[in-house]
Amino acid sequence: QVIGNDVTINVGGMQGQFELNVFKPVMAANILQSAQLLGDACASFDEHCAVGIEPNHQRIQELLNNSLMLVTALNTKIGYYKAAEIANTAHNNGTTLKEEAVNLGYVTAEEFDEWVNPKDMVGGLK
Repeated sequence: QVIGNDVTINVGGMQGQFELNVFKPVMAANILQSAQLLGDACASFDEHCAVGIEPNHQRIQELLNNSLMLVTALNTKIGYYKAAEIANTAHNNGTTLKEEAVNLGYVTAEEFDEWVNPKDMVGGLK
């Protein structure tokens, strides 16, 4: 409904002639209706979904540490092709990037821990 209201408002703005836009009443009504709908949706989301959500920190950490996207941190250290090989091997074998990087002999466990830090990869959220 909100998207439909947006289209109506845009068409009304485009089709209105000069300063006397006969579509202003429908435009105003749709703006107010959209504001009401969005406000009600936010309140409903808060009441029925957001309140009481508890993060599963263990699962979040597991997913973060096992994410294949972390291999991008290795590009500048060992090169794209070796990093891609690590990611492909880890994906195919169901292992972690760290395990495969060490098994393939491209980095040590200490180097991996130093170079691959998700917090360092998210510059704006420190």
